[in-house]
Amino acid sequence: MKKYFFIFAAISIAACTHVPSNINGNQAFFDFDSAKISDTARQELESQALYMKKNPDTTIVIEGHCDERGSTEYNLALGALRAGNAAHVIIQDGVESERIKTVSYGKEKPLYTGTGEEVWSKNRNATTRIK
Repeated sequence: MKKYFFIFAAISIAACTHVPSNINGNQAFFDFDSAKISDTARQELESQALYMKKNPDTTIVIEGHCDERGSTEYNLALGALRAGNAAHVIIQDGVESERIKTVSYGKEKPLYTGTGEEVWSKNRNATTRIK
């Protein structure tokens, strides 16, 4: 059992140490009606933090997006929470808060068109844009 735990821990650490060559357009995804950061989203955001630490002149805007369901006001608030929570992960990982801005588009600027869970799940995200 210890051997398996060690292998899992090593894989987890290795997954968090990958520095992407570019983070413009990278996305962290959310469950329906949620701004909670999943483990997968956390890995993505920690990878973005590594990029930002390696590129200290980089500043970003994190866009909060929602699917088309719900009111405009509700989705703007949820998008703001998603963007803010994503920024918080990057800041906790050692990136200066002054380098990160957030904006909520709610359901007003969907990145993917269409209807149904496949499209909706893609539109529930925090998208990083390099300024």
